[in-house]
Amino acid sequence: MADDLDDLDLRILRVLQEDASLSNVELAQRVFASAPTTMRRLRRLREAGVIVREVAMLDQGKLGRSVTAIIEVSLDRQAAEDCDAFEAHICAEPTVTQCYRVSPGPDFVVIAELADMSAYDAFARRLFSGTHNVRNVRTFFSTKRGKFAVNAPV
Repeated sequence: MADDLDDLDLRILRVLQEDASLSNVELAQRVFASAPTTMRRLRRLREAGVIVREVAMLDQGKLGRSVTAIIEVSLDRQAAEDCDAFEAHICAEPTVTQCYRVSPGPDFVVIAELADMSAYDAFARRLFSGTHNVRNVRTFFSTKRGKFAVNAPV
């Protein structure tokens, strides 16, 4: 699909990554195209799976979640089914906002947003202590967020 994207498609994607709440008319004005053309392009980008979903970004601190934990997890067994099982287990947790399989180093990097250190302790005990395949957990706590963005270069 990347080869099929033209300059208008890329402009649409750039603008939507900054503000997906724009009306079709506003979007069309910002990308210098007609509203019907913009609507057709947007529909095609969604149907092709280039646009996966549109969401609202929330301020976690204003929701009472002041602790961002960046967690490295190493498993005892790394067979596909073991990794799949751990990933399903960790991704089912509502406080987990991101989960990556990584290499080399730990098997997973997990980002969790929590209310406080007590909430982290309960989270860690629940998700890592009772999981027999977890060999090692190393957690870093964010002291300041320098950048948080979901927009990718297009």
